[in-house]
Amino acid sequence: MADVKIEPIGRLLIANRGEIARRILRTAHSMGIDTVAVYADGDARAPFVEEAGSAIALNGRTARETYLDVGKVIDACRRSGADAVHPGYGFLSENQGFAQAVIDAGLKWLGPSPEVIGLMGDKLSAKALMQEAGVPTLNAIEITDATEPAKAAGQIGYPVLVKAAAGGGGRGMRVVEDESGLEAAIAGARRESGAAFGDDTLFLEKWLDHARHVEMQILGDRHGNLVHCFERECSIQRRHQKVIEEAPSPAVTPELRQRLGEAAIAAATKLGYSSAGTVEFLVQNDEFFFLEVNARLQVEHPVTEEIIGHDLVREQIRIAEGEPLSFSQDDLAINGWAIEARLYAENPERNFLPAPGTVAIWRPAETGQARYDSGVESGSEISIDFDPMIAKVTAHGPTRREAAGRLARALEATGIHGLTTNRDFLVATLRTPEFLAGDTTTDFIERVNPPRRRAISGLERIEAAVAVALEGQARRRARARINRRVPSGWRNSTMPWQKLDFDIDGEVVRLEYQSRRDGKFRVTADGGEEMLVEAHACGEGHVDAAIDGKRLRFSVQPQGDEWFVQGRSGGLTVTQLPRYPDSSGEDQGGGLAAPMPGAVLSTAVAAGDAVQKGQLLLILEAMKMEHRITAPRDGTVEALHVTAGDQVENGQLLVTIGSD
Repeated sequence: MADVKIEPIGRLLIANRGEIARRILRTAHSMGIDTVAVYADGDARAPFVEEAGSAIALNGRTARETYLDVGKVIDACRRSGADAVHPGYGFLSENQGFAQAVIDAGLKWLGPSPEVIGLMGDKLSAKALMQEAGVPTLNAIEITDATEPAKAAGQIGYPVLVKAAAGGGGRGMRVVEDESGLEAAIAGARRESGAAFGDDTLFLEKWLDHARHVEMQILGDRHGNLVHCFERECSIQRRHQKVIEEAPSPAVTPELRQRLGEAAIAAATKLGYSSAGTVEFLVQNDEFFFLEVNARLQVEHPVTEEIIGHDLVREQIRIAEGEPLSFSQDDLAINGWAIEARLYAENPERNFLPAPGTVAIWRPAETGQARYDSGVESGSEISIDFDPMIAKVTAHGPTRREAAGRLARALEATGIHGLTTNRDFLVATLRTPEFLAGDTTTDFIERVNPPRRRAISGLERIEAAVAVALEGQARRRARARINRRVPSGWRNSTMPWQKLDFDIDGEVVRLEYQSRRDGKFRVTADGGEEMLVEAHACGEGHVDAAIDGKRLRFSVQPQGDEWFVQGRSGGLTVTQLPRYPDSSGEDQGGGLAAPMPGAVLSTAVAAGDAVQKGQLLLILEAMKMEHRITAPRDGTVEALHVTAGDQVENGQLLVTIGSD
């Protein structure tokens, strides 16, 4: 191989946003490299923008107007004086035209060659190439104008997967159990793929519903060196998007690991691969089948970094500079176990629908020794325009069980308030017997069905209410303009008990308390037995109190009538109820409201139509995914309140359905 000239990078432009932009910034800064961020309008005050050496606005709101606009990003490179570009993952990271445009502009591209991206970006051509390399593949049939989908699906055998030839991240994918759902699945996948990747090419592939999703991390340099960094398992998924990933896999034996590694290196050799990438497989029993090559850094790369002790972004930068890999295959060994959970703004109880909103409080946990890769801070906005991921939380331990325990505890202790998240679902998943036993196939969520929400005991509600009452009382005392030094509750006569009503997770707790001369409080909850409460510290957002001798600590932060409480079992939102009910609300009766902000893609009914439970009413697009709004019961459409193209807010009335 010809000599490779070493050309150090001086200024790196990161063509991405959120947590991956911050992740790349961290390594670049540690290597003494200046950085440039680019940003959409809604990201102007995001942490990654503020942490970069400089930042350039892309002047737009949506992904198409900003991070997917090749011309704008290349212009930002020119204006910033950057000499290299890191695309992160998603957006333009696997766009052959963008990679070529970066190189044509005289910049270093932190990724594989445009030719390799082109080959791997089309999953059909990738399969053909892997067959040439001797890598096992699943049968696939492209859906063209000449294809008879029903015939092709029958040839493959149900269930089949309708899959986008471009992109990833679960977009443009539908599992079809029988012919009745095939046409709608193809139409939906085509729309979603075109919107997300600008390419609506689809194919059908056999769906293995009890397989494991196992991928091999690969690295190659421009000197011909190739290594694999062992496997990751990413089987726990919803909507074909990964939720929990781990390294190594609990199902991969040393013999299977060797075979997977050999297949991954064969694939990389066939491609002449350089930079970081991932070869993905479906593993069932002792067999494995090629899925795709992701020609970029993966979302879940932290678990690999944790078990091998090397920074993959650093290696990408060194490779782009012309340096050889800093380690060989023989240098690599698996150290312990690492598990990562993706913390999303979504509602598990509503089939994991995105739940955008403001992150009122973000406070990573100190317990569990976890690694946090996040794109947010307190006050950050999770908008409808981008992926709803808040953070990736990773725990490493000497054993898988310890890593799972550390991660569950860290998630539990993470302060995340102000919006609905999947945090409690993740904790429950990590503690299921099935997960701890390594029984983690791709149907895990449907088969095991971990609790979608945390069960909150009556005692936990009472303790949270006491913490809020103590914090509120201390804050009011601190604001007093007179007699501030007089202990709260000091009177020369006996005063009546104070009464407070709180709504905690849909249940009302009535708290009554009376302060004593010694500073302690007599407390009852819902008319129960009297408790003695002693506040050791409160008034500054942290409550340290003994309730009947049991010492507890809470983080308590107010926001209007709500209090965000973080206790030993997780987070709660405690709403202080007014003394008199608000009668201004309106009952929408048979109305069906928007489950999230978004855009109406299409409507399938009109006023006067009779509908059956489960029938499609309209399709809403939000956070780069399509969401089917279906009839909750049989009835007649009394009114359709939206049309295709409308932008709707969370809770906006969409359809009114009357009973038959």
